[in-house]
Amino acid sequence: MFGLFKRDPKKKLQQAYERKLQAAMEASRNGDMRANATLTEEILADINRLKAQEG
Repeated sequence: MFGLFKRDPKKKLQQAYERKLQAAMEASRNGDMRANATLTEEILADINRLKAQEG
């Protein structure tokens, strides 16, 4: 009953993932490969952390 209004943490992580992915793509298009690599590394770290929490 009280869990009805709780937000889904996976949805929040998915939105953050999509924002980072978009930022990495824009950095790549602008020629900023260092920023692209940094954002890609952050994305992979987030994915690995989520996998570790699930199982």
